[in-house]
This record gives sequence, C-alpha cells and structure tokens, in this order.
Amino acid sequence: MPYGQTLIAALVAGLPSVGLAACDVQSGPGTAALVELYTSEGCSSCPPADRQLGQLRQDATLVPLALHVGYWDDLGWRDPYAQDGFAKRQSALVELGGARAVYTPQFFVGGTAVRPTAVADRVRQLNGQAPEARIHLQAHVEGGDRLAISATAESAIAHAALYLAVAENGLSSQVRDGENRGRRLSHDHVVRTWIGPLALHGGSVALERSIPLAPTWQLDQLEISTFVQDQNSGRVLQAVGASQCADAGEAGS
Repeated sequence: MPYGQTLIAALVAGLPSVGLAACDVQSGPGTAALVELYTSEGCSSCPPADRQLGQLRQDATLVPLALHVGYWDDLGWRDPYAQDGFAKRQSALVELGGARAVYTPQFFVGGTAVRPTAVADRVRQLNGQAPEARIHLQAHVEGGDRLAISATAESAIAHAALYLAVAENGLSSQVRDGENRGRRLSHDHVVRTWIGPLALHGGSVALERSIPLAPTWQLDQLEISTFVQDQNSGRVLQAVGASQCADAGEAGS
C-alpha cells in the first residue's frame, strides 16, 4: 500500500479508457505536499520549470499542479491554459508568505514559495510532519461526459478551507508569438477546473460536484486533487491526489 494513504480502486466496465472511472481515496498519517507551479507559455524562462514539474508524479507524498497565468499574454501569445483566478491566487500566496515578488516560474510547496532547487527538500520535510486535516475524495465518470466528485474534509484549524482541482497531463502547444515563438511546449498537471475555497464550518465541509468533461480533454490523462489550506497563513494542511487510483486499479486487474 502506498505511503500515507488508503486506496480503493476499480475500473468501470465499458469505460476502459477512463483511468479515473471510479476512485476512492483517503488521506493518512503523513502530510502530502502540494506543489504549485505558476507558469506561462509567454515566459521564456518557464519551460525548464514546466519540465521539472512534469517529472513529478502525483502520489501519496506530493500533489503537483501547474497553474498558468495570463499576465504574459500582452507580449503577443495568449496562453490557452491560463485562468484569471490563478494570478490572483499567486499574488495572495506571495502576500501571505512574505515573498518578495510575483514572478514566473514560481514554485510554492505547502503554500510557501521555494526555489526550484529546494522543491524536493521541502516535499520531504512536509512528508515528515503530521497532517492538520483529514480528506476523503471520491470520483466517478457519469454517462461518459461528466465527472461526479464527492469530497469531505475535517480540520481543527479555525480558518481552514477546502479546494479541488481537475488537471490534465500530456498537453502541448506550438507557440507562434511572444518570447517562446517557434517552440513546441509540453505540459503536465495543468489545472483545467478549480473549485474553492469552501470554508470548513464547525471543523468540516462536504463538497459535491458534477463537472462537464470537455470534448478536448484526454480522459485517461486526468488527475483529481483536493487540499485543505489555512486561509490566514497560506499553509496547506493536507493534500490528496486521485490519479493513483487508476494505477491501483490497473495493478489489480
């Protein structure tokens, strides 16, 4: 059984190509590190960081997310994966954590800004800490075109909130303008859907969502993750990723 989590997985008959057809995952005694990369296809220094994030595998020790920002778009190339809310989240994390500036590429591990060379050490440090939240995540595909997600979280931290992200691997773009003009860029862990924050009232919260699956999404490349964050400090109290459920299902088939 993978470190720190209990997994229950099964693939639904008739949907062999959907790796996340059915999934049930709970957080365990270790803290999984949330690794966020703020990046842009318009930024010439971002591709190495994108590759570094792509080498990370979502498992019981870490949950990687690529959040594309749009503040490079005015240089001539509009990042197709950028969402306005990601730049706002990056600015909020910088303010909470006392970092010097917002820039790309910028890594945050557990809600704290770190240098690219320090990501692995920070992940190991967080893995050794007892979590301050418990999370239960369930997901399954409905009718082949919607993702039904259920998540619950508990924490004793007063200002905790739950977030959920659906991300996609194996993406690429042929950039035709801006600083990366003429380059083909590859991306993994790209956030497609972002939900939250949902405040934990009385120490707990429950989330139920039915998310439309876009026709362009590669269903066998999707990842689901949830995490609980202290809204006052920015600290991520626990994270859970569900891509490993596909692995467990395949291994047991």
